[in-house]
Amino acid sequence: MRDPTAATHSTQNRAKRVTLSLVTNPPTPTAPIDYPAFLADIKRWASELGFQQIGVADTHLDEAEAHLLNWLDRGRHGEMDYMARHGTKRSRPPELLPGTLRVISVRMDYWPANSAEPWGVINNPEQAYISRYAMGRDYHKLMRARLATLADRIEAAIGPFGHRAFVDSAPVLEKALAEKARLGWIGKHTNLLSREAGSWFFLGELYVDLPLPVDEPSSAHCGSCQACIDICPTQAIVGPKQLDARRCISYLTIEHKGAIPEEFRPLIGNRIYGCDDCQLVCPWNRFAKATTEPDFAVRHGLDQPDLIELFAWDEAQFLKYTEGSPIRRIGHERWLRNIAVALGNGPADPPVLAALQNRLTHPSPLVREHVVWALQRHHAGGSSL
Repeated sequence: MRDPTAATHSTQNRAKRVTLSLVTNPPTPTAPIDYPAFLADIKRWASELGFQQIGVADTHLDEAEAHLLNWLDRGRHGEMDYMARHGTKRSRPPELLPGTLRVISVRMDYWPANSAEPWGVINNPEQAYISRYAMGRDYHKLMRARLATLADRIEAAIGPFGHRAFVDSAPVLEKALAEKARLGWIGKHTNLLSREAGSWFFLGELYVDLPLPVDEPSSAHCGSCQACIDICPTQAIVGPKQLDARRCISYLTIEHKGAIPEEFRPLIGNRIYGCDDCQLVCPWNRFAKATTEPDFAVRHGLDQPDLIELFAWDEAQFLKYTEGSPIRRIGHERWLRNIAVALGNGPADPPVLAALQNRLTHPSPLVREHVVWALQRHHAGGSSL
């Protein structure tokens, strides 16, 4: 069997010819394709490649488009201008890739086995909490390579066809498509939920020009539960399926490039990269299974790291220990910004104060501002986790 963990040389070459635009006149197979039977083959191949679930959606996303446009009109995307940059290409797959008929949606579980108990870390003021999706290697390349291999297998069976793979890499409404493909439903926290897997999984898509049979959309099973709404530290979930990203800790610590608004700093606690509270409290995650993917295993002890140690990393160390990790995208400056806030929310112990004092002369005004805030918070006696 071909190596499922890497795109082959032929795949890379073919990507230049085929995946960047749909083949408008693919060769006609010698025999008609039995698409229901062929879909069973595709699902089997996907399972062999490490995907835990696969489904097929059509390209009609009218309801999701209306929700997106309303969200954008309210400015709830904050500085994420890319959410509006591509017009309706995000909600109309054939506009992004002309000729698209179906979207193959896949799920890959990521909950890291044997990681430290999350609430224990969140409630420990000496440690940093990092979102569990970022414990191991970056999922983008891994999943794209496997989607490319899946496309290879499809092509080997039926000949060239129009397709393109996406893993959070283009304007795609991945959760809406996954919901239509029966991978789950969009919960009140706006994450996709599955009765079999909770929400600890990544999504990927393969746009195709094949008339595959579609799955029936999932139904919602949140009921009257609103634990995710109640638990949100910054009350970013302003209503069922309504997220104000400008208040969200994941947005503030990852997407937001400037100073974190002071009103939110005390609420961030020790969460230095992302936030999982709404997922940790969700009853459906009792059914989530740990990943079997080695690349998603915890690296460098990032499931319960020491805040002061992380704050001492220079840029070279940051790049070394985040190599191949999604954490690297925020850069060393924002990394220090986030940790300064966390240290300001912890106890005013001498080692904490010394660590903050050592960063007072950092060349970045952004870092210095948050260090000063943390020190002032300690001097005012207002720090707590």
